Amino acid sequence: MASLHFALGLVLLLAAQQQRQHGCAYAILVPDPQCKNQCGGVDIHYPFGIGDNCSLSAGFNISCQVKDGVYKPILGNVELLNISLVHGTARVLNHISTYCYNSSSGLMESSAWMLNGINSPYRFSDVHNKFTVIGCNTLAYIADSNGTGYESGCVSTCKDASDLVNGSCTGMGCCQTAIPKDMGFYSVSFAKGFNTSKIWKFSRCSYAVLMEAEAFNFSTAYITTAEFNDTNVGQVPVVLDWAIRNKTRTLSCEVARRNETGTYACIGSNSECVDSPNGSGYLCNCSNGYQGNPYLVDGCYDVDECNSSPCPSLGSICYNTVGGYRCSCRAGRKFNRQNNTCDLDTGLIIGVTVAFFGLVIFSLFGYMILQKRKLNQVKREHFEQHGGTLLFERMRSERGLAFTVFTEAELLQATNNYEKSTIIGKGGHGTVYKGIVKGNMPVAIKRCAVINERQKKEFGQEMLILSQINHKNIVKLVGCCLEVEVPMLVYEFIPNGTLYELIHGKNQGLQISFSTLLRIAHEAAEGLNFLHSYASPPIIHGDVKTANVLLDENYMAKVSDFGASILAPSDEEQYVTMVQGTCGYLDPEYMQTCQLTEKSDVYSFGVILLEVLTGQVPLKLDGPEMQRSLSSTFLSAMKENNLDAVLPSHIKGQESAELIRGLAELAKQCLDMCGSNRPSMKEIADELGRLRKLSLHPWAQIDAEIIENQSLLGGTSAASFETDIATTTGYPTQEGENLPMNPRSSYYAR
Repeated sequence: MASLHFALGLVLLLAAQQQRQHGCAYAILVPDPQCKNQCGGVDIHYPFGIGDNCSLSAGFNISCQVKDGVYKPILGNVELLNISLVHGTARVLNHISTYCYNSSSGLMESSAWMLNGINSPYRFSDVHNKFTVIGCNTLAYIADSNGTGYESGCVSTCKDASDLVNGSCTGMGCCQTAIPKDMGFYSVSFAKGFNTSKIWKFSRCSYAVLMEAEAFNFSTAYITTAEFNDTNVGQVPVVLDWAIRNKTRTLSCEVARRNETGTYACIGSNSECVDSPNGSGYLCNCSNGYQGNPYLVDGCYDVDECNSSPCPSLGSICYNTVGGYRCSCRAGRKFNRQNNTCDLDTGLIIGVTVAFFGLVIFSLFGYMILQKRKLNQVKREHFEQHGGTLLFERMRSERGLAFTVFTEAELLQATNNYEKSTIIGKGGHGTVYKGIVKGNMPVAIKRCAVINERQKKEFGQEMLILSQINHKNIVKLVGCCLEVEVPMLVYEFIPNGTLYELIHGKNQGLQISFSTLLRIAHEAAEGLNFLHSYASPPIIHGDVKTANVLLDENYMAKVSDFGASILAPSDEEQYVTMVQGTCGYLDPEYMQTCQLTEKSDVYSFGVILLEVLTGQVPLKLDGPEMQRSLSSTFLSAMKENNLDAVLPSHIKGQESAELIRGLAELAKQCLDMCGSNRPSMKEIADELGRLRKLSLHPWAQIDAEIIENQSLLGGTSAASFETDIATTTGYPTQEGENLPMNPRSSYYAR
């Protein structure tokens, strides 16, 4: 396998040599006050440094060099984008490997990169990075032969440009795979059997790179636009996990405190040691209530929590203390222990009322001013009551949060004073209107019909959950309105109804192909997997059903309605919650224990799989008692090995038995009565991805399984099966995707 390796030096080969010469012990230094702490707009904080005696060790040296006419920080010989002391990460620019067809020579030409740093403070982040491959006929490998021994590959194919979908990276023109922990080296190579000589007119090059997953969003232009079909494709961010490490690779906080006398880095007051989350080594953090640089002797200083208005009530005063804060009520107010607020004293209320009527008598103008102030006060109280202050504080702390707080007047104008013709949905909790905001942006405005304490909690829960989520398969929360008695949420407008309508309702006459339904289910699983696995803390949806899976203009799935959702609890007692959800989808274990877990969502998703598989509704109230529950009917049929009894005729006649059996087995596992036996949403998403590939090219399934077993399980090198996989160069076109648009949407309210 021909590949051209270039030393990128991402993690300071020079530093590794110096550490080998002088040992890997770090000399604890006080950086010179003259040391530069910024280069090219990037902050450089100790243990990193620019210049002699400015960093903890050679591995943390940064050079400030002129590049492209401006000064930029260089780590080794790659550009540094930023450093985080809190998370122990550094972002740098990584080169992209290419494999291109030269129409002049008729040969494939490759440029593959090798990144080396096994003896340095750095490891490639297994949380933030993914090995990404782009191309219409390519197989690329990533290997860590010098460290973990990891080796894997990623196949990306497509028959023509019409197969590609923006934002989709599931093997059609783009694929991604995760990497293991403790990886400080990797090399990239391409399989010879895959070339672009026959498709070079629309896809001449293939690309492969280890990069930050959040920085990537697939675009069909990467393959079809001429400017991307070139070997000079630039660089992309990759995330490094750094830590205090040594050459024994067994360093931890306990070992460092015991054995690293004179070199222990967490020597500052209010500085605490934490073990590295990626490989051997440790980091330093400031103690709770402190912030700053924990690697300096006096680097951690007290946080003035009162600057962020932590006290809950409008009438309270915040007092900062060392390592914390305390709250008290202002003069004229008293503390209400029942709801933890500072309420006005009764005597003060009477005095204000008398003064108010006196002003009305003496001056009509004064009365009008007071009325206006009163109205503004009511709006402010509603704003505070619905969490507006906390929301604004969060928006200030997370400046990239794309979230708008609308006024009541803006939403009145957007909906033409909530005209009936703008109603697109009604549910148990209220009404949803279609509106136009910011000139021409369509949105869906959710307005609750009634309000009580429980619904206030659900509103706040839904707002806080959706404001922190950014995923292509989860409905986006554009903003909210808090200055009214009944709070409102503003979503992106999703035009094509729900998965329930597509299967059972007004859209079922569209003759949707089974492969399309399978894709939608896969996308919904990816959205739920994001909630369970990547949200921090994890989020349990609590009301998974087809009516809460929306379909956008491309019929891509969007999981919605988080009013019943909860954040994953940190201890067992927090699991107990009120029973809520939808009949037919409720987890039997949840009904018995009232403990809402991630496996409760898995059970509900199993019911969605049954609807896709059978085309039947989850609960039939007018049928025979033994056939009212779809899940019970299905499990009985599976137990009797009579799956055909619940399958519609068009499914049995058109889809392969292996695909149907695989989907049925997956649904059966999801519907297991014991939650611990059910698969995770990640396992479900992976299996649905496998079944989708089976539905798209069942003829290649046997070859793919042989390759996977030989390469990933048997330890055989990737080169041994290049010839076998070289014939698999594309997928057949998926049918049923040209769906008509639905101009109305009636599914934002449950």
